[in-house]
Amino acid sequence: MNKEARVQFVINTLKELYPTIPVPLDHKDPYTLLIAVLLSAQCTDVRVNQITPLLFDKADNPYDMIKMSVEEIKEIIRPCGLSPMKSKGIHGLSHILIDKHNGEVPQSFEALEALPAVGHKTASVVMSQAFGVPAFPVDTHIHRLMYRWNLSNGKNVAQTEKDAKRLFPRELWNDLHLQIIWYGREYSPARGWSLEKDIITRTIGKKSIIKEMSKSFIQHRSIDRIKNE
Repeated sequence: MNKEARVQFVINTLKELYPTIPVPLDHKDPYTLLIAVLLSAQCTDVRVNQITPLLFDKADNPYDMIKMSVEEIKEIIRPCGLSPMKSKGIHGLSHILIDKHNGEVPQSFEALEALPAVGHKTASVVMSQAFGVPAFPVDTHIHRLMYRWNLSNGKNVAQTEKDAKRLFPRELWNDLHLQIIWYGREYSPARGWSLEKDIITRTIGKKSIIKEMSKSFIQHRSIDRIKNE
C-alpha cells in the first residue's frame, strides 16, 4: 500500500469510527476554550474538565478574571499542574485581551501566540475549534500515531505537524486532529497497547513496530500460558 492509499485508509477508518466528533475540553466560547487549552498542558483533559467549572464559576471572561489575584487563580487550578506559570499566564493574557482586543479572543495565530503562556499548539486548537480556521494541532497522541503509521519520522512535533498538513486535505484538518486524538486514546495508547485492537497500525504501520509488538504479544501469551499450567 503506497503512502496515498495509507492516508486514505486512515481518513476512511477514522470517519467510520468517529462520524460525530466530541470536543475533549468543555467550554462555551473562545475565551473559556483558550483557558481550558492552556490548562491542559501536561494535564489530562479529564482533570481540566473537573477544574474549569470551579474557575469559570468565579470568572468565565477576562473582565472577571482580572478581578481575581494570581494567587487565587493558582489555588483553583493547582490540580492541573504548573499552576504558578499557568495562573500568571491566565491573569496576564486576560489583561491583554481587555487592553488590546476589546475583551475578545483574537482570531489570528500571531495575536494568540503573543499572549502569555500561549504557544503554537494552544493557538492552533483555538483557531480550529473556536473559529473553524484549518489547523492541525499536534499533541502526544497525534505525534505517536503519525510515527506508528509511518507518516512522519517522529523527530519532533513541528515536523509531525508539517507532515500531517502535507499529507491530509486541508478541509479535513480540523476533524482529523480530533479523530486521531480519540483513536490514540481508545485504540493506540502509549501504554497497554494491543496491536490486535489497533486496526490502523496493524494495517499500515511501520514494519519494525508491528514486528516488535507481535514479538511482545507472543512473549506475553507464553508467560500467561506458563502461569496457568
